[in-house]
Amino acid sequence: MFPRQLPNQTVYADVVTTDWTLYTDNNGSKSYQAPINVPMISHNFAQIGGIIVAVSYDGGSTYEQLPEVYANISYSYTYNTGNVTLYAQSADGTTAVQPTLPIKVKIILVDSKQLGNQV
Repeated sequence: MFPRQLPNQTVYADVVTTDWTLYTDNNGSKSYQAPINVPMISHNFAQIGGIIVAVSYDGGSTYEQLPEVYANISYSYTYNTGNVTLYAQSADGTTAVQPTLPIKVKIILVDSKQLGNQV
């Protein structure tokens, strides 16, 4: 018998060019970041569930899953309680590059159930 499937949730956000701010990590590497408020990501969900992020450059007709390189900009993301943050930098990772196009973001919250430490 298969376990009961848990419902996933999808939320959308629009990121415009002015949403991106310059970010420097602990190693001195620079990128642009755009935080997205996602209140459905609780602390428990961030620890056990999963997040899939896809972006659209054509207003939502086509989505591409992150991480990816588009127009020589490398896009990636992180998530934590209440937040998904997008990052943009050059494809070789050496330079911060600010995106110049608006992006429609699809954030898929994949619920899960912890089965214990069986690995």
